[in-house]
Amino acid sequence: MKRISFAEFGGPDVLRLEDSEDPHAGPGQIRVAVRAAGVNPADWRNREGQLHAIALPSGIGQDASGVVDEIGPGAAGVEIGDHVFGRGSDTYAEFAVLSAWARMPEGLTFEEAAGYPSVVETALRIMGETGVQPGQTLLVSGASGGVGSAVLQIARERGVTVIGTAGAANQNYLRSLGAVATTYGEGWADRVRELGRVDAALDLAGAGVIRELVELTGDPRRVISIADLGAPELGVRFSGVTGDVPAALAEAARLIARGALHIPVEKAYPLAGAAAAQIDSHAGHTRGRRVIIM
Repeated sequence: MKRISFAEFGGPDVLRLEDSEDPHAGPGQIRVAVRAAGVNPADWRNREGQLHAIALPSGIGQDASGVVDEIGPGAAGVEIGDHVFGRGSDTYAEFAVLSAWARMPEGLTFEEAAGYPSVVETALRIMGETGVQPGQTLLVSGASGGVGSAVLQIARERGVTVIGTAGAANQNYLRSLGAVATTYGEGWADRVRELGRVDAALDLAGAGVIRELVELTGDPRRVISIADLGAPELGVRFSGVTGDVPAALAEAARLIARGALHIPVEKAYPLAGAAAAQIDSHAGHTRGRRVIIM
């Protein structure tokens, strides 16, 4: 099969399209013929060696959608030919092994489905970590990307008011997802104050806003970052540990089927365009998701 791999840590130029042996499903796993793979910040952070030590050479990618073609021992509730989306390893490839998955809801395309696993798991996890409750207000810095899109819609479903910051071009997009929108940049914290009390906050973009988020909430324990590795220096938790992925996938499928969650695909890339996909992901300013299609 074809897959993307890298043999050294570094920039996007270390990514290579190579021929590789097909992977096989182990206990409790399934293998899919990948139709699309999600592009996440964790992918390029791993490529740069930021998150944890991994053996090189290595494949890359953790989210995928596809057609089940192999079922490992003990993997229940799934059949050959099922259309699924989920999380696994080395998903920038023609075949990938998934350790958590759910059946794709009716009407969802493979391209769309690949964009949900990590962002919904992350959104559910970090909202829980803030402790925000129905009737309270959550501030989301960098709200127009995949995780932000999920947070805004899940918050709306739960009765949580969201103030979202994003670039000028994405203000109407945030409003369409139920957020009170404002722009980032100079004076952004004052603009947020004018919109009312903030009970909790999320940093999704790593734009150097941790200090202001703490000031706006009044408590560093009410602020969570998934993008600023220096957040703990200010008493703010950096959330990078995966939560309950199967439960998150089930919740995503439920919300999608009800029409309560939709994350658009901003751009799709061919497998050979993985480097360009990661460059664009790193640059930010995304509206929704970026995916790689096979």
